[in-house]
Amino acid sequence: MGKKFECLKSELYDEISNVISVKNMPINFTDDFLRLITMVNFMLIEDNENFYGYFLLQMSREIKYDISSPTAVNFKLSKYVIYFNPYIFLNLSAEQMKSTIKHEIYHILSSHLSRARSLKTKYSTLAINMAMDIVVNQNLNYLPPYATTLDSVNFKYSLKMLSYMTMEYYAVEIQKALNLLEEDESLVDDSKDKLIKKEYDPSKTHDLWDESMDVDDETLNNFTEKFASLSEKGKVPLYLEGILRGLAKNKGEIPWNLYLKKIMGTLESDKKKTATRRSRRQPNRLDLRGELRGHTARITLAIDISGSISDEEFNGAIKEVFNIVKTYKHEITLIECDTQIREVYTVKSVNSVRKRCNSRGGTKFSPVFKYVNNTNTNILIYFTDGKGEEKLDVMPKGYKTLWVISGRGDKLSLKEPFGMVKRLKPVEIVEDTQERLDIMVDGFSMQSQEPIH
Repeated sequence: MGKKFECLKSELYDEISNVISVKNMPINFTDDFLRLITMVNFMLIEDNENFYGYFLLQMSREIKYDISSPTAVNFKLSKYVIYFNPYIFLNLSAEQMKSTIKHEIYHILSSHLSRARSLKTKYSTLAINMAMDIVVNQNLNYLPPYATTLDSVNFKYSLKMLSYMTMEYYAVEIQKALNLLEEDESLVDDSKDKLIKKEYDPSKTHDLWDESMDVDDETLNNFTEKFASLSEKGKVPLYLEGILRGLAKNKGEIPWNLYLKKIMGTLESDKKKTATRRSRRQPNRLDLRGELRGHTARITLAIDISGSISDEEFNGAIKEVFNIVKTYKHEITLIECDTQIREVYTVKSVNSVRKRCNSRGGTKFSPVFKYVNNTNTNILIYFTDGKGEEKLDVMPKGYKTLWVISGRGDKLSLKEPFGMVKRLKPVEIVEDTQERLDIMVDGFSMQSQEPIH
């Protein structure tokens, strides 16, 4: 493979060396370049740290000419995607190519995508980027000559940072040096108009992370743990063993109702003062007015009426939804559906929920998404046994989706759920459901729900 690899690499480099516009790229260049990446993937699998090779097998791959590093990653459509800038990547040796791919996977395993978000209010992008890269590069060999390393940053900024510390430690020390030098990102040439980047720029190496899907840390960690567990058929480097144990240890998910609370907290909010509520910070100060969230949470509840969800399960869940949203301005729409939408109406309270239609048919999820796509919904909660299509006919647009699987259901049939999947624990089925809305007032504990793994 070595000779074929070098020939293909050389041919690809010659093809684009004089191309200055994306639209003028050779027709077959993308296919040929991705074939080169497949060769690198096989090299990684044959490597003595072939964990990385198996991890790369699960990632989507794309070419992106406007990134300022040879590789970059983000998370979208339930997958990690690795991007390559051929102009920078093709300048690397085979060993350096493998190293830069390992570099991106190490970022993922270290939860740098989510940890960096929490640091952005305190430190500059440049300080955070260098801190993360120092952590990763201390464990890798065959780095590109421009790679951000502990020695290079210590030398450049006259620092004495220690080896094998956390990214947070490095971010603090680097930011101090940047502040002393009055350096920040405003001094870096911003060339965002250019569609092609040909040089490495440490201040922009992780800009692509901002394009990742808006998912919470728990979800991201669960996907990372899943990718990692499927990669452990390969040999795991010693320096990754602690990280992987941490991922496995923290993979437990939160119950669906707590997850809904987290979603509600991410909605845009404009708070208004109210005399009917005391200040939460200083409840004894009667002269201070409390606050009410001013943003309207527009929630659509879809209920599968094909006979899979009991009245007890659904009524208890409905009560929990109203309990969660009561401190928000909200509008709730309820959709009853099986293979098609049977009824749609607005619900103001638990008591306005009507008796469900009778249906013993199958289930299709797509009609609900087609309907909701044409509304101003910002949260869709879909109660179902999970048995429907494997693929949606339409893509969800502009809202968060929470799937809640019946305690008698198994798993969601969709290969791409486009949202979080949780499960209700089975509850005792009450045969006499004449007073449906009052059965579960005291006996239903939503704290006992379990997630789907």
